[in-house]
Amino acid sequence: MAGPALRRRRPQAGRQSSRGFTLIELLIVVSLIAIASAVAALALRDPSATQLEREGARLAALLETARAEARAAGVLVQWVPDPEAGSFRFVGLPAALALPTGWLDAGVSAEVRVPTGLTRSAVLGPEPVIGAQRIVLRLANQRLTLATDGLGPFAVADDQGAVDAPR
Repeated sequence: MAGPALRRRRPQAGRQSSRGFTLIELLIVVSLIAIASAVAALALRDPSATQLEREGARLAALLETARAEARAAGVLVQWVPDPEAGSFRFVGLPAALALPTGWLDAGVSAEVRVPTGLTRSAVLGPEPVIGAQRIVLRLANQRLTLATDGLGPFAVADDQGAVDAPR
């Protein structure tokens, strides 16, 4: 009986016994877990933050369009938010240039800030250097600030005043 038991325990020639996982198998599992958590993190993102970023990018483009038109036409152009109506308007633009006057999301509000405090409008031209201005957008509990130093374009800024590179 000792003979057959010994044969069963001995590995056969050309076969290796497998014990545990290989490094490649572990790396694949870790990669799959990382991808799944990244997808879950993106799915859980606050929709109001995404909407506010979209509104900020759109407003920055509209402001720069109006600013360029003000310089080209040599006219004073102002951007005026209307918190009661939930909209905004461009004052002084030629009638031929009809820019949008409303937010994509009805809950967005805005206020214009200059170094001396709050003001009713943002001045966009006709001068190439317009002075430092900040526009604070709010949606639900989210807040986003667009700022210019007066020379560069409006771009997203942090709360301390540093302006991110335009995207």
